[in-house]
Amino acid sequence: MQHRIVVLGAGYTGAVAAGRLAKRLHREDVAITLVNPEPDFVERVRLHQLATGQDLRPRPFDEIFAGTGVELKLAKVTAVDVDRKAVTVTGVAGADGADGAARTEELAYDTLVYALGSGWHDGGVPGAADHAHELASRPGALRLRDRLAALDAGRPVVVVGGGLTGVEAATEIAEARPDLDVALAVHGALGDWLSEKGRAHLRKVVDGLGITVHEHAAVDAVAADGVTTADGRTVPAEITVWTTGFAVHPIAQATALELGAGGRIVVDATMRSVSHPDVYAVGDAALAVGPEDKPLRMSCASGVPMAWQAADAIAARLAGVKVPHVSIRYFQQCVSLGRKQGLIQFVTADDRAVDRALTGRTAALYKELICKGAAWGVANPTAGMPSRRRRVVTRQEPQGRTRTGAVA
Repeated sequence: MQHRIVVLGAGYTGAVAAGRLAKRLHREDVAITLVNPEPDFVERVRLHQLATGQDLRPRPFDEIFAGTGVELKLAKVTAVDVDRKAVTVTGVAGADGADGAARTEELAYDTLVYALGSGWHDGGVPGAADHAHELASRPGALRLRDRLAALDAGRPVVVVGGGLTGVEAATEIAEARPDLDVALAVHGALGDWLSEKGRAHLRKVVDGLGITVHEHAAVDAVAADGVTTADGRTVPAEITVWTTGFAVHPIAQATALELGAGGRIVVDATMRSVSHPDVYAVGDAALAVGPEDKPLRMSCASGVPMAWQAADAIAARLAGVKVPHVSIRYFQQCVSLGRKQGLIQFVTADDRAVDRALTGRTAALYKELICKGAAWGVANPTAGMPSRRRRVVTRQEPQGRTRTGAVA
């Protein structure tokens, strides 16, 4: 009997994990099902580009996983029962080419890879959910694109949040639409997470693009015509873009999995749930510890190595061999500042900025290569890996039951 592996979510981490598992294990030994509501891959790190009207290259999953043995199921995950080892999904209407009616079904698994990721988080700020736009999903980016395209020259736009997403969104919008009055509201000082060189370059680019920066301006209310900061300032806005943080998919909160801060699944060094050894979690959904015992941040830079680790650990355990483990560390933070400028902030293993930083056009090209590399890794899930696949071993339980791929 085939060992059933179900992967939930086909973002960077889920897609990479599914492809790597297909490369590591013999096809006749495992059945790999990848569940995702959309038929093609979303380059989340480029959604600010999509929002400003740029076209992104389509990457259909049926082409990506052709010939790999990975079965794509177009459906939304509605429940996970980790005690019964079953996932409830609702098929996307029309995905099967039939009458367009959505169908609910249950998928049984032997091993589950949870990669449902995260979405935008309004932080409970009044009016944010009603009046702000998000950039954490393709539908959100497309809605923002339509609004920006319809906006007349001279109208105000405010981006709330001074992290990577906020800085990239503000600079992309200002470069694409120099006729708009773009502002950036940040909780602390602009670029306070960067080195001195990084902060100076960010300030130079922001000033050159004509972006008004409101520092130490925590937003505590959003209205249709702007935002209000905690110190009473009012920032007018025809469009508000909210980028202050992300929240993990809520499905895990309804399970018996052990969760940590923010509802993330607590995992060990091999990305296996500490409470349910048949479940692995990767990407934004997982709470994994990195260098200096600090939680890995929610990012593609963390998620892809987590997917590699999980897939290799699953394959090794099913084959009954030593489980490999490579520590996940950071090297840099890559920031696009429009299409012409960039910033590569080099960091310590535990993600603290060091003095070195790459800036300007060279940094923009560097960031572009990083983005293309990440997308290439998804689009070519079995490339560049040893061709030897491992066989799944079968062990006999004391009670006489046969167990496939017994966990070491």
